[in-house]
Formats: sequence, structure tokens, C-alpha cells
Amino acid sequence: MKPRILSLVRRALGAPLLLLTFGCASSSWDGHVYHGENVDFQAGRVPTSWRRIEDENSLLTFRDASRDLVVTVNGRCGKDSDDVPLQALTQHLFMYFTERQILEQRPVTLDGREALRTASSAKLDGVPRYFVVYVLKKNGCVYDFILIAAPSVNSTSITEFDQFALGFASQSSASRESRFQVQQ
Repeated sequence: MKPRILSLVRRALGAPLLLLTFGCASSSWDGHVYHGENVDFQAGRVPTSWRRIEDENSLLTFRDASRDLVVTVNGRCGKDSDDVPLQALTQHLFMYFTERQILEQRPVTLDGREALRTASSAKLDGVPRYFVVYVLKKNGCVYDFILIAAPSVNSTSITEFDQFALGFASQSSASRESRFQVQQ
């Protein structure tokens, strides 16, 4: 996880904008549903100001250059994290940052399961950032949605991110199997 979040924060802090992409051969994103090799899910509405960018360390990454924010989504299945509490999974995302401060942390429901929403601030290389993170465990998978923004992020950006994350629904194994049968 370290390389993924560090990579995103560096991009959010001023690295050149990456080329827009629309997925690779083993995954697809139709603007609402992600189909990947090991994980399928839907998310909420993507604001028109978010542009999808390539990031080899996450399933989906969006950048809103006008608001100085990055959103990333990741999911991994079968990695034996069922016994790890949501708070520990959240803290793991920030273990390489300094001056970490949890501003708010509360349970929420995503796709019928308890998830953890955390708003926090932290520094990387002395540069402050604001984060909102959702972490969910469901059916042997762990999902995380992360907003990385300037400390001055506006409430509209946070609300849009919340709506995007709260629109999450995992796709059932049955629907994945039928999709793969149709493709063959």
C-alpha cells in the first residue's frame, strides 16, 4: 500500500498530469461499474470535473486539477485480511506520513456492511494534505476509497466524494461467472 498512496500524494502535490486512460486489457470502467481480474464493483456518480488517470497501483484513479484533489479506489481479494479490524486497515494507509491527525472517524454502511469513514490530515515531506478514507471488508475482499486534497478542500468536493464512495456495491460471484461465460 505504501507505494500506491505515496505515488498518489506526489502526483497530487504537483507532478505532471498523467495521460488519460480508459482501463487496460484486463479491466474496464464504464463510468459506473468496474470489472477487473479479481474484483467487480459499482461506485456512485463521478463528478464531471474528475478525470480518470492511469495509476498502476490502484484500480481507479481520478484527478480534479481545478480543485487540487485526487481520488483513488482499490480492492483486493483473498489476502487474508478478514481478521484485521477496519481501524488497523485504515491506519496502515497512513503509516509513512508524519503529523497524522484523525479529525473524524465513524462507522458507515456500504453495500449492507459496516465500513469505516475517516477524515484526517497528515504531511508527506512536510506538505500538508487532507484525506477522507472509506475502508470496507466484504466477501473476502478489502476495498478502500481515498480522497487526497489540499487542506483548504471545499465541502462540495467532500460531498461529491462521499456520494461516489457511498454508491459502492460489490458485484456478486454469480454475475461475474455469467459475464465470463458470455465473453468466452
